[in-house]
Amino acid sequence: MVTTKINEPPASQENEVVKTQSPIISSHIIFVPEGDIPPKGLIAVIPAYNEELVIGSIVLRTRQYVERVIVVDDGSSDRTSDVAKLAGAEVIRLDANTGKAYALLLGLRYAHNMGCKAAVMLDGDGQHDPREIPRVAGLVMEGKADLVIGSRFLKKTSGIPKYRQVGQKTLDLFTNIGAKSKVTDSQSGFRAISCKALENLDFRSDGYNVESDMINHFSKLGFSIQEVPITVKYDVPHKHKKNPVLHGFGVLTQLVNLIGYRRPLLLFGLPGFIFIVGGMVAEMWVFAELYAGGGSFHYLLAIGSAFIMITGMLLVVAGLILNTLVVIMKEPHH
Repeated sequence: MVTTKINEPPASQENEVVKTQSPIISSHIIFVPEGDIPPKGLIAVIPAYNEELVIGSIVLRTRQYVERVIVVDDGSSDRTSDVAKLAGAEVIRLDANTGKAYALLLGLRYAHNMGCKAAVMLDGDGQHDPREIPRVAGLVMEGKADLVIGSRFLKKTSGIPKYRQVGQKTLDLFTNIGAKSKVTDSQSGFRAISCKALENLDFRSDGYNVESDMINHFSKLGFSIQEVPITVKYDVPHKHKKNPVLHGFGVLTQLVNLIGYRRPLLLFGLPGFIFIVGGMVAEMWVFAELYAGGGSFHYLLAIGSAFIMITGMLLVVAGLILNTLVVIMKEPHH
């Protein structure tokens, strides 16, 4: 059961004359001159879970750069909804924790129904700096991109823990293989999407897989995907809601499944070919040693090499069969 609580803005805001000025950009920080009115049609969507300590500050700071702020309270047990509401956000409250993907997509679809021109997404834990919203949303508002990702890796990464860098790069590699894209921060939750992208949110996702799934979906549709540099703060009160290792393995598993579905020859055929070549090399070495005059025969290595070659052949055959099925599925049906 989903309960929705919405705070409608005062009617006087509907008829305000919007004057948008170009922000002043300096390094990683974007300063908006005092008195500037946020661009009309830009809405922020913030999924949050037990973030009463920081959500009020995030909403207040975000409101300086967007027309409206939507906070999706994903079944919090604290006062996240109340604090967000007092700070001026429109709150969608779920009565149970559903996971980031459901909460985020719900908020984005609600923003689209409100007629927004673009939506910017931020995490609710305070890691992202709202002052960088004009940079992240700029290309989308100008019609130059459908998805803009705020990347932590376009500039120096001294503030990012090493284990996170390794994990992120691994997930980036698999995301780029599955989506045939080239992004440097596939897991960033600070991003903006266009109205056209909001009209095409017809993909399924679960939990923290939503960032990669969104890239894969929009890449498949041929939408323009770009990146801009952002900064991230890791010393936040609640940090990550899920163990980073479990989070990484969960996303990686989903990406492997996606690659197997879209590019089976790459997932099965390439490893199979490597297995075959490796097994053949090992077998040749075994018989070379036997006929070199030593008279010793490495039984275990010979059996292991044969097993590896057979496994490789099975993988190649599986890749070819699955690739044929993918081609058939892609053919137009009359």
